[in-house]
Amino acid sequence: MTKISSLKIAAGMFGIAALVKVAVFATAIAMLGLTTSAQAGSPGKPCTAAAQNQWLSLEALQSKVESLGYKVQRAKLKNACGELYTIDKNGNRVELFVDPTNGQIVSQL
Repeated sequence: MTKISSLKIAAGMFGIAALVKVAVFATAIAMLGLTTSAQAGSPGKPCTAAAQNQWLSLEALQSKVESLGYKVQRAKLKNACGELYTIDKNGNRVELFVDPTNGQIVSQL
């Protein structure tokens, strides 16, 4: 019969505890990544409830944002928001979410 030393039992327990800690940490990081990617796509809600026939054109939204000092690289309408990928006055990339009815910045990333 093989004897199992207390050292081997302790090593096994610490190994399992470490594995559990790593699994919990990895799960937390994965959840954080999912939350971040969800926020990156939209501010989480539409920018307006107004009918689409009341929206400004994409070119008009772009002009309003440029008048605030942003350089627009790309713009699109998505989920009742204008999404404009811009460079700010300091040279930083900024994603703006704009109300398509008036050009007001609702949020930014």
